[in-house]
Amino acid sequence: MLYTVQSFLVLALGVAALGLGAFAFVDALRHDPQAYAVEGKRTKTFWLVLLGVSLAVLIISVTNVLSFFGLIAVVASGVYMADVRPALAPYTKRKNQKRMGGSGPHGSW
Repeated sequence: MLYTVQSFLVLALGVAALGLGAFAFVDALRHDPQAYAVEGKRTKTFWLVLLGVSLAVLIISVTNVLSFFGLIAVVASGVYMADVRPALAPYTKRKNQKRMGGSGPHGSW
């Protein structure tokens, strides 16, 4: 019974890591290449290759995400999410800012 619970927890961690990797990869696709350069980050191509390889590793190791390569893939996705994504956030155009007219608590004053 303990093995079943452990297997379920490792699978849940693998699915969560896979979701993180997929989200990071799709988010990296959304940003302009110039935004990476302006913020002093690596190029968009670098991040897409790194996150693409990480996503492939996470797909392969979804049932064993605690392996060496699985952990490296999670760290790569985590670095993108914690460091690069917040730096690129000001360069993202939001569709709802036009609808709001640019004034209000979430738009520019």
